[in-house]
Amino acid sequence: MKEKIKKQLDKIRPYIQMDGGDVEFVSFDDKSGLLTIKLQGACVGCPMSQITLQEGIGKTIKLEIPEVKEVVAI
Repeated sequence: MKEKIKKQLDKIRPYIQMDGGDVEFVSFDDKSGLLTIKLQGACVGCPMSQITLQEGIGKTIKLEIPEVKEVVAI
């Protein structure tokens, strides 16, 4: 599952990098479906990062990988 998630993040990454940010896989809990990621670069402290997290990353990952139920950033 970890590799499947990382492949999806690799597909999303170029869009985030266009704005000077990046995303890193931290962990995935199979039981709860919780994916933890770390936003980097310009995403850190950006007021739009929550929208990017939920609407961009979260929706895309959940659509492609139904086992992911929630995406949070640390």
